[in-house]
Amino acid sequence: MILGGPLLWLSVILPVGAGLIAWLAGVETEEASRLAGGISAILLAIPGAIVAGLYAGGLVSEGVLDPFYATFHRVGTIALAVDGLNGPIVLGVSAVTAAVAAYSVRYMRVRIEEMEREGERAPGMGLYFFLYNLFAAAMLGLAMATNLILFYVFLELTLVPSFLLIAYWGYGDRRRISLLYFVWTHIGAVLLLTGIIYYGVKLGTFDYLRVPQLSPVGPVEAALGTAAKAVALLMSIGLFIKMAVFGVHMWLPYAHAEAPTPISALLSPNLIGLTGYAYARFVIPSFPSILLGWRNYLVALAFTTIIYGGLVALTQRDFKRFLAYSSISQMGYMLLGLATLTSIGIAGAMFHYLVHAIGKALLFMTAGVFITELHGLRDIRAMGGLARRYPLTAALALYGFLHLSGMPPSPGIWSEWMILVGLYRVYNHPLSTLFSIALVTAVALTVSAAYSFITMRRIFYGQPRSDLAKKGAEVRNVLVVSMFSLLLVGFLVFILATPLINSLMRVASLLVIHLV
Repeated sequence: MILGGPLLWLSVILPVGAGLIAWLAGVETEEASRLAGGISAILLAIPGAIVAGLYAGGLVSEGVLDPFYATFHRVGTIALAVDGLNGPIVLGVSAVTAAVAAYSVRYMRVRIEEMEREGERAPGMGLYFFLYNLFAAAMLGLAMATNLILFYVFLELTLVPSFLLIAYWGYGDRRRISLLYFVWTHIGAVLLLTGIIYYGVKLGTFDYLRVPQLSPVGPVEAALGTAAKAVALLMSIGLFIKMAVFGVHMWLPYAHAEAPTPISALLSPNLIGLTGYAYARFVIPSFPSILLGWRNYLVALAFTTIIYGGLVALTQRDFKRFLAYSSISQMGYMLLGLATLTSIGIAGAMFHYLVHAIGKALLFMTAGVFITELHGLRDIRAMGGLARRYPLTAALALYGFLHLSGMPPSPGIWSEWMILVGLYRVYNHPLSTLFSIALVTAVALTVSAAYSFITMRRIFYGQPRSDLAKKGAEVRNVLVVSMFSLLLVGFLVFILATPLINSLMRVASLLVIHLV
């Protein structure tokens, strides 16, 4: 189906335009900041509203194409589209970026005031909203692109503003950390680009979806010949660096912990998971026989990522650094679903993107409440008993932790169930293999539950372990209102999961049609 107007392109362009106006207008006052944040939130919520409407009309499964597209010789078709595979991705990016845009107003004003008290010259809110909206819009474009060149352009557009947001408003040695983030993730992008160029030159097109049919281009191994394995490896490593799987994860704890918290809430659940989506969208259907040969190694890497990230998260003293390591662990679940190379496993991985986006954003926003209201409190050892003074924040955080552990009423129960079904469809015999997989799965799930609920107890229950933890009272401002909006989205996804899962399954089955 082709939309009646360029709604998808407008949903990407309008937030950037609003951010540019905010920057040029020199937004500085509190009233102007609230207006800029409100407009940004509304514009960024539009793509999610469009996709929700498509689900309600039963149109997502067949795929919906923006009418504004163009085909170029040896490049392919530059277009934006939504189908069952990227529908949950667009919903996740839209919901989180909209909520965090409103949340940003108070948080960033406090951060700028803090920097000025320390004698630093902090850029204003206008530049912040321009970079923020550019970052958010680029992620939306990543999710909806149908062509590898367009995908790479949007990928680079996520890197530049996120790098500047960390460098300008981050914490600690933010310039060194932002450079570390830039170098590591750019290495991943360059490796991916190398594979993309070879792919496109050999095939004569960079499309990974046929337009307007929106069906997968299919396996390209024969066209690439003996280079197919090298191209698959380049793309895999490049995407895994961006995804922060075990072994190439080192940059993430620094960048996500020291970024300003609204940006951490976008980096961790949204950006890194988009590379998992890319793996499902064009790597799996392009290299089916190669990935079948790698499946056991990918499953082992996924379990290692889950368990390693979870165990290290348990040792963290800084709340945001804990959340960064838990993101590594959660990316292991996405990789596990992808590694099964089954339709239900891949569908579960994409659904887990939405689950992680909502849950982790709630938890980063919780950290931001304490940073703004309790004079920068981040040390878990200095917390304890905060549920007494912040009962609503504690309830919202608990819902975020339920997402990470896969327990109802969070939609995480559906995504983890789908991933595990895909896993056991692959490893259901012999008995020794099934037993080994079951044992490792039990360890992984236990670690996830442990780091979720042990940290919840350390922060919110017991006796306060510092004078700061004895102060403050529940906030009733935009911080908690924004968090509550995400809780509602999460609960609706839990209740209304069926159309999302059905659409995911339909498209995922097309991705694995060449797997034997």
